[in-house]
Amino acid sequence: MNRTTPSTHPSSDKGHSVVAAPVTAHPLAELIAHEIRERGGWMGFERFMELALYAPGLGYYSGGRRVLGQRPQDGSDFVTAPELTPLFGEVLARQVLQALDATGTDEVWEFGAGTGALAEQLLGELGDRIQRYVIVDLSGSLRDRQHQRLLKAHPSLVHKVIWADSLPEAMSGVIVGNEVLDAMPVHLLSWDGARWQERGVALAPQGDTPHPTFAWADRPAPEGVRPPTEHPDSAYPPGTVTETHGQAEAFVATLAQRMVRGAAFFLDYGFPEAEYHLPQRHGGTLMCHHAHTADADPLAMVGDKDITAHVNFTGIALAGQEAGWEVLGYCSQGRFLTNCGLGEALARTGQASNAADIQSRVALQMLVAEHEMGELFKVIGFVKGPWFEAIGFAHGDRTHTL
Repeated sequence: MNRTTPSTHPSSDKGHSVVAAPVTAHPLAELIAHEIRERGGWMGFERFMELALYAPGLGYYSGGRRVLGQRPQDGSDFVTAPELTPLFGEVLARQVLQALDATGTDEVWEFGAGTGALAEQLLGELGDRIQRYVIVDLSGSLRDRQHQRLLKAHPSLVHKVIWADSLPEAMSGVIVGNEVLDAMPVHLLSWDGARWQERGVALAPQGDTPHPTFAWADRPAPEGVRPPTEHPDSAYPPGTVTETHGQAEAFVATLAQRMVRGAAFFLDYGFPEAEYHLPQRHGGTLMCHHAHTADADPLAMVGDKDITAHVNFTGIALAGQEAGWEVLGYCSQGRFLTNCGLGEALARTGQASNAADIQSRVALQMLVAEHEMGELFKVIGFVKGPWFEAIGFAHGDRTHTL
């Protein structure tokens, strides 16, 4: 499965809503419990999600888990587009190549490179057109997998690959981020029918269990804090939960500020703001992944499963623009891949008889089908420097909806 499985979200109650998670023996739970006590018994969800995913040596992405793979049997939790089929990177490379040529740059920066599958595909397609391929990934275990994979796939090109721990003050080239924004910690807001509350995490009564368990706990949000939307508060039913994306927007703004010349493309699941905050989406968009199954309880199995939230692409667009980028376009992933030459890739595999080619064709169709990843996933592009008509947005551009 991929990270598109629908989920529900725990409803909220006025004041403290205690929804205790199952007992966990993960040492990360002890670390979080200690910090909650240090903070006076309450922790904002953004900090909880940050620790659950990225606490050094213990978090989901920083603790050495396999994370990415095709099946639960291999110990993985989910699969992303580049692992489904190499045709994904082949098609995306056409957009990257056009952007390199249009901006006169020769570097690719990939954020959250996963297993290295997309890096392998882009390096294979772009070859000598790029001088450096820079990977920024917080997971040490994934870095090791990336290096081994690229060393095996492209021994003559791997010298171009650099793993960066931080961003330089100035950068140029083409940025690629596939399913990276959704994994950035979010704030939670809940509506009790009278005012917005900030949703956080407290310790649940421990009882006879030897390890800490967690519970949802709401407290009044600061004056004026509410979802960034024109929907009136009265449109939300009591119990509504939604997210705000301060870290993702700050990340995009930082990249925009430091980019001297180049372009950026982010592929992820999400909506424009007007759709993100529709009253009927009252449960929020938080989703967790473990062993290729999805659930909506981030307080359970802390450190042993992924936590994500759908992206508010309007917020991402505004953050990029305010920091100096221009929006190249915004459309569905299905339309973007089609614009970049999906039809040609499918035609080459149309008469395929071997299992690998047939599997790639089926996977690619899943990436573009409206009832699969093709519509839920979106692509947004930015540029700093010469404007160009990006091929990925040639048809079906929805920038006007942002």
